[in-house]
Amino acid sequence: MATKHYLNNSDRNESESFEDAEEKAYRKAQWVKLNVGGTYFLTTKTTLCRDPNSFLYRLCQEDPDLNSDKDETGAYLIDRDPSYFGPILNYLRHGKLVVNTNLALEGVLEEAEFYNITDLIHIIKDRMKEKQLNISKNESRKHVYRVLQCHEDEVTQMVSTMSDGWKFEQLINIGSSYNYGNEDHAEFLCVVSREYPGTSLISSDFEPTDRAKVIQQKASRM
Repeated sequence: MATKHYLNNSDRNESESFEDAEEKAYRKAQWVKLNVGGTYFLTTKTTLCRDPNSFLYRLCQEDPDLNSDKDETGAYLIDRDPSYFGPILNYLRHGKLVVNTNLALEGVLEEAEFYNITDLIHIIKDRMKEKQLNISKNESRKHVYRVLQCHEDEVTQMVSTMSDGWKFEQLINIGSSYNYGNEDHAEFLCVVSREYPGTSLISSDFEPTDRAKVIQQKASRM
């Protein structure tokens, strides 16, 4: 006949306490504290080991070639700018590059190269190229302004019949120009603009006429 063994409450409590202690020790071992330039960061080994070729992976493996020191709290000492380490750590956490507007991409790139996080280096370089391309595209665009003289009864028709691409900018009243019967009719200076991708499309046809220039100068002195 088989013998049954029963654990009393004391044995069961000791077993559960031992398992809890092991679990806590394991979880504690998974957390890593970093002292980057005087600022503390707390993260996990799983996060830091995302890139097996990175400095941080080797740090977690306690690679003797790194000669890494720890401070009095047990945090790994890393002599780098903590402001730029934030985007590095967040990228390792969720795989996205998020950079505050007050941080330069060049600085984040320098840190990514220092920590040797290859995928992040490529992402930053691609973003820098895209940013430079947008700047160049905006710089190459030119706004051409045209100044048109019109009378009071012509303003509405002229604005409503502007060709595609031209945009109304400003209407300046430059006073009465002629007398029709017993009424004075006002004269206006209408400024319109159009955007072009480059200077090659700009010609003298879009420059104000001599009469318009005179009216514009007159309006500026009023």
